[in-house]
Order: sequence, then structure tokens, then C-alpha cells
Amino acid sequence: MTTSLTELGSKFAGLMFIWATIQQFLPYALSKRFDYLWRRVENYFYPYVQITIDEFSNGKRNEIYSHINSYLGTKSIKKDAKLLKVEKSKNSKSFAVSLDEGEEITDEFQGAKFSWRNYSVKLSDDSSGHRSSRSNSVPMEKKSCRLTFNQRDREIVTGKYLNHIMEEGKAIQFRNRKQKIYSNNCSEDWYWYGKGMWRDINFEHPATFDTLAMDPKKKAEIINDLIAFSNGKDYYSKVGKAWKRGYLLYGPPGTGKSTMIAAIANYLNYDIYDLELTSVKDNSGLKKLLMETTSKSIIVIEDIDCSIDLTGKRKKKKKKEKETTSEDQEEDSDSSTEKEKESTENKESGKLTLSGLLNFIDGIWSACGQERIIIFTTNHKDKLDPALIRRGRMDMHIEMSYCRYEAFKVLAKNYLNLETHTLFQQIQGLLEEVDMSPCDVAEHLMLKNASGGPQICLDNLIQALKEAKKKTDRVSKESKEKAKQNSMKIKKFSAKFLRSFGSVQKLLK
Repeated sequence: MTTSLTELGSKFAGLMFIWATIQQFLPYALSKRFDYLWRRVENYFYPYVQITIDEFSNGKRNEIYSHINSYLGTKSIKKDAKLLKVEKSKNSKSFAVSLDEGEEITDEFQGAKFSWRNYSVKLSDDSSGHRSSRSNSVPMEKKSCRLTFNQRDREIVTGKYLNHIMEEGKAIQFRNRKQKIYSNNCSEDWYWYGKGMWRDINFEHPATFDTLAMDPKKKAEIINDLIAFSNGKDYYSKVGKAWKRGYLLYGPPGTGKSTMIAAIANYLNYDIYDLELTSVKDNSGLKKLLMETTSKSIIVIEDIDCSIDLTGKRKKKKKKEKETTSEDQEEDSDSSTEKEKESTENKESGKLTLSGLLNFIDGIWSACGQERIIIFTTNHKDKLDPALIRRGRMDMHIEMSYCRYEAFKVLAKNYLNLETHTLFQQIQGLLEEVDMSPCDVAEHLMLKNASGGPQICLDNLIQALKEAKKKTDRVSKESKEKAKQNSMKIKKFSAKFLRSFGSVQKLLK
């Protein structure tokens, strides 16, 4: 068998040599015709096409290679591949499996079969022992993966298959990466030194919707809205809107607004950009910060009513407009010129304005990234300018209220691992009468020593609720007494006024 293959190889080599010699004496047109016929014969016996993807291209890491490697890694586990590699980067929260050199697997897509193979080539050094015309970041080993497929499936490969692999690879890398939380830098020197306008650390908050103390119906409504948003790429493109959504979280302190943000981030696996408006100098700086945020992220502005004064000027202008309705045209023209002067002064001062923040939320520049969520939190919703929280900017308004019985059951399950208890009914009645934040309820349910148990924690909570109820009853009683005293004073004053008015009438008569 080996002898016959050797003879066949030598004969084939002899034919190629004879053909190369004949080509030198054939006319150019006839030679091209023979080449065309030869390719037809070759394609008939070997109808396969190969595409090579290198790890590095022009001295830079090839993102396509990285996405394909992630995709093939998941396929290799299901396809029972024999030669695999396991790696873990510092920005990854789990191990990444990939094909080892020489391993080959097959993949199927829309009825077509594809073959993938990893291989590497050793790069030679120059005479000085350094890499010739290559960056130090490029390794001495050139890694590549090769795709082989039948030429009849060419349109499937170029039209859909490669895009499918890219999207799947991106999704796999996105799920495996570590979440980050970013904070905007107070100094502009960071930007000029090439360090960017954001600083980041790993985001490791454990909050989830399962541990979030909230009414289950409201929680399910929020989750369904998040699912519709994350799967709404085609829908947002169809209706012509930027792929973003705004949420306004409002309610008293300690009701879980920050925990809600962490739960949303963990549910969608998004990064968080914690934007501190007091560190932003002007509208231009705000725009730069927006440009440096990534897709699949959450931009958070906490306590927006306390960050900067963005609401007072609009209210003052509305009052001035009401006062000038009865004035003549000359006064109107004077007031308009004064407003123009104020606007020019504001522009010259270069401060962050409400207009700049509105453009940040839903202006043209807000569409520079996709799949982005913007969240505002506030303790006083009524203090915010209506233009800032209207639908389209803050699409969903979520009230974070005081702890009620449904939220208490979640906390009892989280802290005490209790789903039912004889004291639950008493606690339910107290929670309907007393306003206590989930933060305070959780503090009483937390086991503070090894000897304590669920019974002690529930007793402490009941005691705290009773004291809060007494305080509420005392305050309401005092307010009622004050109201009663004020009404008595008003009655006495009105009676005295009527007597005085009657005496004046008598004197006039």
C-alpha cells in the first residue's frame, strides 16, 4: 500500500512537471483556458473552501478570533472533543474552555456542516534574536483557526453563519466577564493623562430580585419590563427609538432604591456607571462622560434632587411669566431682553444646566450606545422638574414604599429562613398600621449573636413596631389637639370680629 501511494505521488509530480513545461510553450489564451478547466476538475473532486482566522491581524488582537474561540469552546464540550484547553483571565469570573492545537470539531447550521480546526505556526526570530518588525505584545507563536465547508454553502457562511458565531461568541464572553462599577473622576487630569474619565472596580453586590423586599406583583412587573427591554433590539429599531430605557426610583430613605439598582444589574449582568453630577463642570463634560460609557450598562444618578439645583430657575421663570401677563408690550420686551441676558450669562458661566442633562438623557448623543438603562433615585419626587421625569425620559416610575407584609415575608425568609410562624399574623397587623422601612425591619431580623434565634428577632421586631405605633399615635393625637386648638382660636377670633363689626355698624347708624 505504501509503495503504491509512493508511485502514485511520483507520477502525479511528474505530470505537474510536464504540465509546467508545456505551459511555457502554449499561447497565453490557451494556457488560461487550460487553467480554467483544471480548476473545474479540481473543484469537482475537492469542492471545499477554507477560511483562516488569525489571532492577530496587523499587530493587533483580532476580535473575531476571540469570539470564535469562545463559541467553539462551548461546542467542544457538547461534541466530545478530546484535546481541550482551560484558561482564566483576570476579567473573567469563570474558566474558558477552548480547542487545543490540532483538535477538529464539526458544527451544523441550517442543514449545512462545517469543520473547525485550531493550529499554530512557530515564528522565526531575526539574527539579533528579536522579533522582526513585530510588536512585543505579539507572541512568537501564530495561532489560527480554519473553517472548512462545501462551496455550495458559501452564501450561508458569508450571509448568516459567521454573524451567528460572532453574536454567540459575544454573548458567551459577556456572560463570563466580571461586572464593573464605574465612578466619574473629579479631576480632568485623568482624561488628559490617558486614564479616561471613569474609574472602575469589580461589582460584587449579592442583591437579586429573589432577596429584594418588595410586593411580588410589582417585582414581577419590573422583571417583565426588563426582559422586554433586553430582548427588544429589533422592536426599538422598528419604531425608530434609541435602545435605552429610563427608571425613576422614588420613596422614603431606607426603602431599597440602591438595592433595586444592584438587583437590576445582576439580573441583566450589566455594568454600573455611578454618575456624580457635582463632579461634572459643564454640559460638555457630561457629554464626554456619556461617550465613554459602554453598551449593556446602567447609568445611575442617585438623589438627583440633592445633586445640583436644576429645578428652581424654571419655577421662577413660570412665576415671572404669570406676573407679566397684565403688563404692556414695552414691559414684555424689557423682560424678554433680561431673560436673554440671563441665558447668555448662564452659557458664559459654563455650568451644568437642566438643558444639558435633558440632552444627556434623550438627546441625539444619548443614542451613541445601545442597550443602556438610565436610573434616577430621589426621596422627593415632587421636587423634580416635570420635564426631567416625563415618559420617554423616565419611562417607568417605581415607588419604593414602606415595608408591608409581603415584603416582610421575603425578609423573614432571607434572614431567618422562615416561611411561616405564629407571630406572623401579629406582625402583619402592626405593619398595616406602622410605616417602617425595609432597612429597619431587616435590622431587627438580623441575628446579632450565636445564642439568639428567630423567636428573639421576631419579638424584637414586634416591640419596635409597637413603640413606633405608640409614637405615631402620640404624634397624631398631638396634631389633632393642635388642630382643635387652632379651630377654637379661629372661632373665637371670628366671633370677636363679628361683635366688633356689629358695634361699628351701630356707631355708623
